[in-house]
Amino acid sequence: MKILVVGSGGREHALVKKISESKRVDKIYCLPGNAGISKLAECENISVMDFEGIAGYALEKKVDMVVIGPDDPLVAGLADFLWDKGIRSFGPKKKAAILEGSKAFSKELMKKYNIPTADYETFENPEEAVEYLEKNRTFPIVLKADGLALGKGVLICNDLSEAKEGVKEIMLDKKFGDAGNKLVIEEFMTGREVSVLSFVDGKTIKPMASAQDHKRAGDGDTGLNTGGMGTFSPSPFYTDEIDRYCKEYIFEPTVEAMAKEGREFKGIIFFGLMLTEAGPKVLEYNARFGDPEAQVVLPRMNNDIVDVMEACIDGNLDKITLDFKDEACVCVVLASKGYPLSYEKGFEIKGLENFDDREGYYCFHAGSKEKDGKIVTNGGRVLGITALGQDLKKARENAYKATEWVNFENKYCRKDIGKAIDDIYR
Repeated sequence: MKILVVGSGGREHALVKKISESKRVDKIYCLPGNAGISKLAECENISVMDFEGIAGYALEKKVDMVVIGPDDPLVAGLADFLWDKGIRSFGPKKKAAILEGSKAFSKELMKKYNIPTADYETFENPEEAVEYLEKNRTFPIVLKADGLALGKGVLICNDLSEAKEGVKEIMLDKKFGDAGNKLVIEEFMTGREVSVLSFVDGKTIKPMASAQDHKRAGDGDTGLNTGGMGTFSPSPFYTDEIDRYCKEYIFEPTVEAMAKEGREFKGIIFFGLMLTEAGPKVLEYNARFGDPEAQVVLPRMNNDIVDVMEACIDGNLDKITLDFKDEACVCVVLASKGYPLSYEKGFEIKGLENFDDREGYYCFHAGSKEKDGKIVTNGGRVLGITALGQDLKKARENAYKATEWVNFENKYCRKDIGKAIDDIYR
């Protein structure tokens, strides 16, 4: 098979790596890709939002399947566009991708079908939002821009003045663009956060191994929200009992709800969960692989990913049994200092060869490009340094050791990825 992957980040590098291990694949393309992906796939500088360009390239190269990585093109309808051209694609169509594209839609869906989530209200008028906050004396409280905001459109406000400022930022200053035309105000939930990625074929859902992300830029979960500074898998807090509960009350009801709404979902549903004292609740849905969750879940997966993707497309997922390594996996993101606000790019990345032929170690490129024969930084999140280990403690030790193998100016990473697992080993 020839497969085309759409995207340019660490998630897409992890996908390309996993697809390259398939015995069924002999050629991979990636649009636009990055310097790391180009070692495994033929890359072309075509934007993820250039639907005509992507379709034209796919037809020219006679690809057998397109795998869509990022949220923007999915929510805008790239899968529909490709299918209309007769191009087989993995990823939800526009009607289904709204599960991620609108937080107001997903909250209303959960309310209608009794899927456990935080209490909320939705606003299109900033004055009404402020009025609601003034009456509500329960803080902290969560403000969410309705649309896509690169994983950063969520503000946790500790008092009324912070909340009022948050409404201004999202709805009036348009800090997240049109994503802030609508605002969801949500109760603040406490507990352990867990991510569960799952394959879906419209009726059957097969969850993958659990993971836990670290969203904040600084150690101790301080600083601004980012796209993710590191992950580990599995989550020791996601027990068999919690898994059974989530399948019965969250995962399967979500797939059924989307089908009942005439929005059949085929592709990946990412469940962002909060393990509260009252039981697991949905924080958010995503309609694609998480980044950097994919970087720790896919290296643990024993299945041929192409078989699983095709089963999702063809509605045969019930015939697949997902299988994961007993080993744990940890990813530490190496970022450009100053991310997620302002940072410099264009610094040479040295030491990448240290990952060649090292079993159990991965260097997933997130923001890199080739320039004058050198590989240089080209983003806020630059590399996802990932390692397997016999348990989470060993995997974390291996990942942090490997962060020393590679260097670039302004290199920054959190030093406490996976620190929560220390509770398990005390």
